[in-house]
Amino acid sequence: MNCISIKNLTKSYGTTKAVDGIDLSVESGQVFGFLGPNGAGKSTTIKLLTTLIPPSHGSLDILGIDAIKNPLEIRHKIGVVLQQPSYEPTLSVEKSLEKYGMMWNVPKDERKKRAEQLIADFDLAEIRKKKNEDLSIGQRRRVQVAREFMHDMDLLFLDEPTVGLDPSARRKLLDYLKNKVKTGLTIFYTTHVLTEAEYLCDEIAIIDKGRILTVDTPDSLKAKFGKEKTIKIHISTREEKLSDLLSGIKDCQIELNSGTNITIHSAESELVLQKILKTLNENNIEIENLSAVPTNLEEIFLKMVEDNASHS
Repeated sequence: MNCISIKNLTKSYGTTKAVDGIDLSVESGQVFGFLGPNGAGKSTTIKLLTTLIPPSHGSLDILGIDAIKNPLEIRHKIGVVLQQPSYEPTLSVEKSLEKYGMMWNVPKDERKKRAEQLIADFDLAEIRKKKNEDLSIGQRRRVQVAREFMHDMDLLFLDEPTVGLDPSARRKLLDYLKNKVKTGLTIFYTTHVLTEAEYLCDEIAIIDKGRILTVDTPDSLKAKFGKEKTIKIHISTREEKLSDLLSGIKDCQIELNSGTNITIHSAESELVLQKILKTLNENNIEIENLSAVPTNLEEIFLKMVEDNASHS
């Protein structure tokens, strides 16, 4: 079942199309990544999907409901954590959670139970009595995400939720989200940290200049667009003659610093490697270390955005 279905969704500001006729379907029970450079249309799309702004054109179904005609009905079924900080300065962490539960009409006993669970899950015990205005940026962000789980929802929108978090807090949040999805929650997730998307997301859409460039799983994207691989060879001694020996072999780079490093970056890296190994063997040059670097999502993302810029 599709949790989100949009067709020809467009948002114009004067002559500028922030979102330019996108079509997108998101299945329930997954983390859907939404990636793009600054100004690509990510935040505008989220505001459209969460009914904060109306579209200029197109259709928008959220959880099987026409979101353009029934925005209030949608808002009762979703959670939203926007990029902008949002907190009550003079309230303590535990009071913030309590207040948020009250806003969503969560019964008192259930509010207390959920608040205690979230304080534990988000490592907020040491700061539970602190006012939000006295917290660090990362701590405020944790509270901002945690309080959204005070109420029940079918769909959660997270716009750059890990901004300000240290690596340990970031990983804990990602694992928490993974576990929540197992209970049936769907998450629509934007991020600039591509390793996050690779770790967390079941499917990914890449948007640029208001248009969707591709939608696929991280593994399929890497298989489709990640043909170029990088192989690194390290030789412990400085081999000054290597430049001459390998001069006829394309797609390899030689650095003479701590010993000798040969880097191959090519769509035919295995073929290039065979030629280099043959030359090294013929000249009795011993390899100390050899490693292959798999294509990552960041390389694919940058390549797609660059290609889109050159074609527009």
